[in-house]
Amino acid sequence: MQLKIPKTKNNIIDLLRSAGYSYRGMNNGDFGFIKRIGLNEYPHYHIYARVENNNVVMNLHLDQKKPSYSGSAAHGGEYDGELVEKEMERIKLLITNN
Repeated sequence: MQLKIPKTKNNIIDLLRSAGYSYRGMNNGDFGFIKRIGLNEYPHYHIYARVENNNVVMNLHLDQKKPSYSGSAAHGGEYDGELVEKEMERIKLLITNN
């Protein structure tokens, strides 16, 4: 699921940290973040974010489990649905009220 908001005075890392996300590094020019749902590594929300034309563009999905086998990026990811929609709305409210 994608969210596009006008760029704020805060940088992307600070912006998403304020929403409870941990920065995980760059991936193909995008900033990567996760937010664990429980105590274990999975499931967790995963965001790729970038600045594009004075907007912050965020792509969110829910990783249900780690990749199935070594060398694979395939995982039990959900890219839409109720949980992803609720999390995106939570992020949007936090960021726009900052």
